[in-house]
Amino acid sequence: MDEALAAKQIDELRNGIISELLVKKEDFPIFRAVLVKQPDFKQFRGIAQRGGHVIYHYLESPRS
Repeated sequence: MDEALAAKQIDELRNGIISELLVKKEDFPIFRAVLVKQPDFKQFRGIAQRGGHVIYHYLESPRS
């Protein structure tokens, strides 16, 4: 995964094109670097999975 692909997947999740996004352990550092720069960063929720993978969902309201 590169930064352009991460940004594209973030936009798809944000716009409801996809309902969830699985980020593999090896892609996590690049994905997170792009995600934290988003103005609506607090509306993304990541749920850790076994093996180091993370499933992201987009929330209508920001998490606290």
